[in-house]
Amino acid sequence: MTAFHLIWLASLWVCLTLQGAASDDHQPLSKIAIHKATAALHGAAYIKVTPCVLGLKGESSEWATLEYGHNEPTADDWIGVFSPANFNASTCSPESSPTYSPLLCTAPIKFQYATYLNPQYEDTGNGTMRLQLINQRADFSFALFTGGLSNPKVLAVSNAISFANPKAPVYPRLAQGKLWNEMTVTWTSGYEIGEAEPFVEWGPVGGETTQSPAGTLTFHRNSMCGAPARAVGWRDPGFIHTSFLKELWPNSLYMYRLGHKLINGTYVWSQSYRFRSSPYPGQDSLQRVIIFGDMGKGEIDGSSEYNDFQSGSLNTTKQLINDVENIDIVFHIGDISYACGYLSQWDQFTAQIEPIASRVPYMLASGNHERDWPGTGSFYGNYDSGGECGVPAQTMFYTPAENRAKFWYTTDYGMFRFCIANTEEDWREGTEQYKFIEHCLSSVDRQKQPWLIFLAHRVLGYSSCEWYMDEGTTEEPMGRESLQKLWQKYKVDIALFGHVHNYERTCPVYQSICTREEKDYYKGPLNGTIHVVAGGAGASVLDSEFAGIQPNWSLYRDFDHGFVKLTAFDHSNLLFEYKKSRDGNVYDSFRISRDYRDVLACSLDSCPPTTLAS
Repeated sequence: MTAFHLIWLASLWVCLTLQGAASDDHQPLSKIAIHKATAALHGAAYIKVTPCVLGLKGESSEWATLEYGHNEPTADDWIGVFSPANFNASTCSPESSPTYSPLLCTAPIKFQYATYLNPQYEDTGNGTMRLQLINQRADFSFALFTGGLSNPKVLAVSNAISFANPKAPVYPRLAQGKLWNEMTVTWTSGYEIGEAEPFVEWGPVGGETTQSPAGTLTFHRNSMCGAPARAVGWRDPGFIHTSFLKELWPNSLYMYRLGHKLINGTYVWSQSYRFRSSPYPGQDSLQRVIIFGDMGKGEIDGSSEYNDFQSGSLNTTKQLINDVENIDIVFHIGDISYACGYLSQWDQFTAQIEPIASRVPYMLASGNHERDWPGTGSFYGNYDSGGECGVPAQTMFYTPAENRAKFWYTTDYGMFRFCIANTEEDWREGTEQYKFIEHCLSSVDRQKQPWLIFLAHRVLGYSSCEWYMDEGTTEEPMGRESLQKLWQKYKVDIALFGHVHNYERTCPVYQSICTREEKDYYKGPLNGTIHVVAGGAGASVLDSEFAGIQPNWSLYRDFDHGFVKLTAFDHSNLLFEYKKSRDGNVYDSFRISRDYRDVLACSLDSCPPTTLAS
């Protein structure tokens, strides 16, 4: 037995004697009960992985080939991927929070059954498999288990493999800055600030380049609020760098690449990327916006899909990548990665969206699976974040918020004003967030930015989802009671929400009454706000069925994965489209056509009292 295996066994015993942690049914990794694992290393069992070095040409993802087997195969045998390779070097941290079974001691970053694409495995005891790995700042090893997920016994541990430069800068994600002519670039690396200086080299395509320094953030285990994030799901997030590219020309094409200057004077570079800067606020040009919620991540190699919870995620990502030339900005309105306390999954998510987020601004709203944790100030005292309590989301992505922990902000894009609320913090009248929402809605110049859009995660507007209507409501508790008078007063055009994993569109509505009878073309004043649920970008739709009765205000309902696209042609014409993720085709749409005087027009509760004085 090798020294590595002896260390592994000793560490495993420590894991078996420590208390486990709460898990989340939305996270497939939570199904693996490694706290019950026993060592059953067998000379006839083996697992080998090639190549030993990944990313020799600078790739940040590559496929590894596994060969494995043993002499007593079963249908429940499975393979876990661990990173760092010495995966029992860490131990569980006892937590006082409630415990939910099954538990983990050291979470793999992904897993797959040994019979996957190997139907002969149960007969021959031998199999091969290809798994995709991404650069996550550490080496990898693979373990062959028997006993299923609930009673695992480790049979063999593979050789370790690694990327050529595990610390390389990877997964850039753009976001709008606090000014219209500012773009931020955030990325992840393994270089701490004392080891290398991070920066972005950028400039107009075909023009001179400049270099802008980047700030560096990270977070630690004690930044997490509970298990599994603070215990079995913890994985070092590396270093998150953000650079601010300022004084951009409007609607212009720029190139950029990520750089690190090492202390020995040499440089490490990423590949080159391109983006188009934002238009000037009010600029009359074609502007295209993507909006969705609850996407999560998927594994292209088929791994980690214990309950197929995020099956639509890869389809949505594929459609956006294929159409990225016709997209200007993306809003992902909560329930982002569904890491739920298993921090390795944030790397997986940023890698999945890189072809989109490296090209166009990728803006976020906070959801329950990012923020909620008891006793931490979240409006809902549940365990949905898996102990993350918002820290990974607000660190790994930039938002132009005054306080990134609060996660509400305003951003302008050409003829659009977007007001992004945080439903995991109190939004009711008199609160700090309510004042922000009113200021965001009231401060826009509708002559220059006629299209006013409200975004949030939980449904603060209208939904006929079965589990809302079973409770005798069509919204989150206290959802629209405080906000509908603001939407009406400031004439919000469209309010979009996630959380419910389906698609639904209402008529222009106020106080549950349709203010227009048309369904697909609105000319002139809306006299109310159109509410849209767009929470079907990836997470399972099985828990979001519609009620049997369709309310009068509900015009279109779809029980499938999809996303929304808004296209502003000019100050008077807006196209709304709902597209399904499986084929990218349009399944619902409407148009708004109006003039500035229609925006000014009064309707119920939308104008202040007038005077008879002349």
